[in-house]
Formats: sequence, structure tokens, C-alpha cells
Amino acid sequence: MLEHSKAFSSFSVSNIEKAKEFYGSTLGLSIKDNEMGILELQIGGSAPVMIYPKENHQAATFTVLNFPVQSVEFTIDALIVKGVQFEHYDSEYLKTDDKGIFRGDGHMIAWFKDPDGNILSVLETNKQMG
Repeated sequence: MLEHSKAFSSFSVSNIEKAKEFYGSTLGLSIKDNEMGILELQIGGSAPVMIYPKENHQAATFTVLNFPVQSVEFTIDALIVKGVQFEHYDSEYLKTDDKGIFRGDGHMIAWFKDPDGNILSVLETNKQMG
């Protein structure tokens, strides 16, 4: 029934102007403002990701957007220069190194937050992804 639908993802922020600055200037993504005050992130050839304002926004406790990259280390270094801070985890199932990188099971992934606390990641893998 939905196999031909052009699905897209969306999430909320409390301040659309801060989001526009972060996603456009800091992350360097192409952004389109639509007529309803919603940001459309144009990422590669995928469907746009919609970011919409919400007064009572609460950040999700999970990753809302993943960026596959050629090199996690190179990307982290470039984002740190732009002021992005990476998350550090030290639990039984998830341990990151000094840079904030989880290295395990053929994957490298690092998490960071946008100005509203939404969790994003950069990841590389030596396994084929979808």
C-alpha cells in the first residue's frame, strides 16, 4: 500500500532561526524555507528532511538524523572547528573514545546535538548500508 510513497522524515525545534543557522551555516546543508515556516534540508539525493517549529518542543532521546560520511574522524575535526561538541558515552553497551567516537562491530559513529538538543550522528561503516 505505501511501497510507492515518497516518504520523508521530520522533527521539531523550538527556534527555527537557530536551526536555520546551525543546519545551514554550521553543517553546510542546503536549506529551503517553505511557505509554512518549515525548513527543508536538501541532503544528497534523498527526500528532504523537514524541520518545523514547535512551541513546546522536547528533544527526542534517540538519533533523529544520521549522516553517512567517508571519514568520521575528518568530519568530527571539521565540525569541532565550527563549534560542534560531540557527545561522550561510557555505559556497558556504548563507550566512546576521547573524541566521542564509538568504534565497534565494523562501525564508527559519533553523536552531537543541534541547538534544540536533537541528537544527530556522523557514521562510517565498512558494511554495505541499504
